[in-house]
Amino acid sequence: MIAVFKTNINCPDQAKQLVQQIHKTFAGYKANFDLDDCDKILRIVADNGNIVITHFISWLKNNGCHAAILPDN
Repeated sequence: MIAVFKTNINCPDQAKQLVQQIHKTFAGYKANFDLDDCDKILRIVADNGNIVITHFISWLKNNGCHAAILPDN
C-alpha cells in the first residue's frame, strides 16, 4: 500500500529526522518527502500492505507534523 500525505514540514533537516523516526517506529514502512511540491508531500510505502491512516496521522501529530491524506486520483 502507498499513502500520500500533505504536510506542514518545510525544513529538510526536520523531514530527515521524521523519516528516521518513521523507519524506527514502523517496521516495513519506507518514507520519503518531496519538499519541492507545494503540498510538502510525505509518501509512505508499507511492505506488509497495510497502513492504518488514522493511527499514522495521530503519530505524526504527536511528532510535530500536521498531515492530511491526499486522495488517490
